[in-house]
Amino acid sequence: MASSLTKDSAGSTGTGKTFFGHPRGLATLFMTEMWERFSYYGMRALLPLYLIAPNGLHMNPATATAIYSVYLSLVYLLAMPGGWFGDRVWGPRKTVAIAGGVIMVGHLTLALPSQGTFFVGLALVALGSGLLKSNISTMVGHLYDGPDDPRRDGGFTVFYMGINLGAFAAPLTIGTIGENVNWHFGFALAALGMALGLGQFLIGSRHLSERSSFVPKPLSAEERTSSLRKAMIWMAVAAVFYLGTVVTGVYTLNWVLIPITLAGLVIPAVVLFRIKRDKDLSDVEQRKMSGYIWFFVAAAVFWMIYDQGGSTMSIFADASADNSVFGWNFPVSWYQSVNPVLIMALAPVFASLWLAMNRRGKEPSTVVKFASGLVLVGASFFVFLAPLTIATDGAKAGALWLVAIYFVQTVGELTLSPVGLSVTTKMAPAKYASQMMGVWFLAVTAGDCVTGMLSLPPFSLNLNKSGIVAIEAAVAVLAGVAVWLNRSKVKELMGDVR
Repeated sequence: MASSLTKDSAGSTGTGKTFFGHPRGLATLFMTEMWERFSYYGMRALLPLYLIAPNGLHMNPATATAIYSVYLSLVYLLAMPGGWFGDRVWGPRKTVAIAGGVIMVGHLTLALPSQGTFFVGLALVALGSGLLKSNISTMVGHLYDGPDDPRRDGGFTVFYMGINLGAFAAPLTIGTIGENVNWHFGFALAALGMALGLGQFLIGSRHLSERSSFVPKPLSAEERTSSLRKAMIWMAVAAVFYLGTVVTGVYTLNWVLIPITLAGLVIPAVVLFRIKRDKDLSDVEQRKMSGYIWFFVAAAVFWMIYDQGGSTMSIFADASADNSVFGWNFPVSWYQSVNPVLIMALAPVFASLWLAMNRRGKEPSTVVKFASGLVLVGASFFVFLAPLTIATDGAKAGALWLVAIYFVQTVGELTLSPVGLSVTTKMAPAKYASQMMGVWFLAVTAGDCVTGMLSLPPFSLNLNKSGIVAIEAAVAVLAGVAVWLNRSKVKELMGDVR
């Protein structure tokens, strides 16, 4: 797609070649994001299967789900410090280049046949993804002449397609190699994907805006020294603590997973509390933050269930589903391609639907859209009860049951996720305008950490049990109903935001 260039359109600025009528630099960022998502989603599709496989790490499903959930939560938790590094230390362009290298090294480390290096690789991929996530989106915005550039929304739409193309192709290739040939070859293929993305980013970076190379708010010498000192102190404390657990013989993987899970729940709460208590905010901004907390909690509940599509449901499919169509068997990881292909197919439909309803004055409010997303993701787990029941007698549940679950979840995602991104930018206090997108990502962290907590001691729940699935489904539906019943109150808190 990067070669699909046309001459400047009438509405564009500058001269020379463009990418579908957009600045040439969009091609560079599109391909970087596509290959990064290819490596990320390919590895993610393999992760829970490798953790439980007899020829993998052979863990129990609860531990595998916990590791998967903690990993996802870290990616989104690290997006905030990733944005901070882009703003204060390296600038977006340098941060993305370094992040790509870290991700590639992480995948190569995962490809080594060692349990010890495997978790180091997982940490490196999470760190690199967090560094890259916020900064590459910032660079897309730099390509346009401010927020009023008529091409801006279209540019982000094209960029979003790169995400879904990479996510769609990854399980079909990396998943096939990993499951059918060798797990570590699959992780190595993910490293190759990131290497291709990083290489073309470095080659094509000359087409990016000069603003992407600047550090917007560089640290002063005093701030740099203070930040480094604090980082070294915390690293020393962690090193001494974990060395002590190893020396005394009490160390287990839970000594890492449980603290991270707790941090993933505490940090979002602390961040929201600090913003809400900021005395610099006006009364209007305070009320909007009170309204935003409703959306944040709703999103956390949504992602708690939605992200189990790659863990709980994948583990179920591996053990209890008939993964075939018309007698043709396919790898379990291929289920992870269902969501991105549905997103690409349905996103334009929803965009047109909202516009058509808006023209008639019937477009649902943001609150109603959020409530609908929660009810739908809860309904998807009520559907999940059917294949779980079929599999209780030793029979295999049909593949279409899982496709149906992913379909309902995708429809729910389209009513909540894009709307959540939009309402975050609209309700952000002026003082925190550049930080609120990181706050939105913390909702994913909180949701995934709830899943991780349920899978770890003292709960250690197998989330593939009908009773647990039914409770989660009921919680999401009830949360959706609660948001809907309080829609007038939330709208009042939102002020002029709709």
